[in-house]
Amino acid sequence: MTTVPALEATSADSGFRRTTIERRPVGPQDVAIEIQYAGICHSDIHTARNEWGGTHYPVTPGHEIVGRVSAVGEAVTGFAPGDTVGVGCFVDSCGRCEYCADGQEQFCIEGVTATYNTPQADGTPTRGGYSGAVVVDERFVLRVPEALDPAKAAPLLCAGITTYAPFKRWGVGPGRRVAVLGMGGLGHVAVKIAAAMGAEVTVLSQSLSKQEDGLAFGAVDYFATKDDETFARNKGRFDLILNTVSADLPIERYLSLLRINGVLCSVGLPTEPYSVRPGALIAPQRVLTGSMVGGLPEHQEMLDFCAEHGVESEIELIGADDVDAAYDRVVASDVRYRFVIDVAGTLA
Repeated sequence: MTTVPALEATSADSGFRRTTIERRPVGPQDVAIEIQYAGICHSDIHTARNEWGGTHYPVTPGHEIVGRVSAVGEAVTGFAPGDTVGVGCFVDSCGRCEYCADGQEQFCIEGVTATYNTPQADGTPTRGGYSGAVVVDERFVLRVPEALDPAKAAPLLCAGITTYAPFKRWGVGPGRRVAVLGMGGLGHVAVKIAAAMGAEVTVLSQSLSKQEDGLAFGAVDYFATKDDETFARNKGRFDLILNTVSADLPIERYLSLLRINGVLCSVGLPTEPYSVRPGALIAPQRVLTGSMVGGLPEHQEMLDFCAEHGVESEIELIGADDVDAAYDRVVASDVRYRFVIDVAGTLA
């Protein structure tokens, strides 16, 4: 076992404290990673503060991990010490079921092991990227292309795959009209990726406060959803709407913005159920669906795509002692656009 520095929350309202945790020895198929950067995802906040329930304390969040390989097991063939690599939302699966065999490990029938807060075989929960190092099975390690800034690449391990996967699934590309609902941590990456795919991108946001950024990131239009005229002007316009926000929305109103056969895909998690009349879907043959990150092959494809097209997250780099304040700012929507912890520089 190796002892490494880490941050942990001990209760829903404790905030974070410095501590040390144990990482397992490097097995034959394992990759040991010295963590350089860890992004802060809103789901980290929900978990640390037990807003979804089921948090195993003490908890060390973080599933947007970028670091450098420090050692590899004897059976590892894809990585070597010194490689820049990433780890996303999960670190293990059965590897045998139909979904694992198809590169959709997130749907593992036996249950995927999340990067943090998931009980392992010995009963202890996984600990995430707010720590100095991690040991991960080679299957769940991703190569971070040299063209990507490591700190700005970290949020792509969640925000990038969360938006890339549904765009790929629903055929985003030239000639397609895409609306991104929300211009936050997910939304700003979605705008960049959809534009890089060649789509005509429109941002739908509560206000016009981020309009300049949205247009700079590749959108051609930007509308405020608090303005009723937005819905009149854009009725029947879009092939796909990607809903990145967790607010409770009158979702049927947004369905009216879709073309015939259009798709509204949600990746945000609201607290209340959607209310939709069947006729709003049946008559115009519209689809209301969701998307759950992506499998490992799609993760690597996404990173390579972002490197090729110059897509990176917009970040604020913070120290390990600033995480509690960063959480409060995320909740207040006061971040441009993702926080990333400088783990190597401030936690060791």
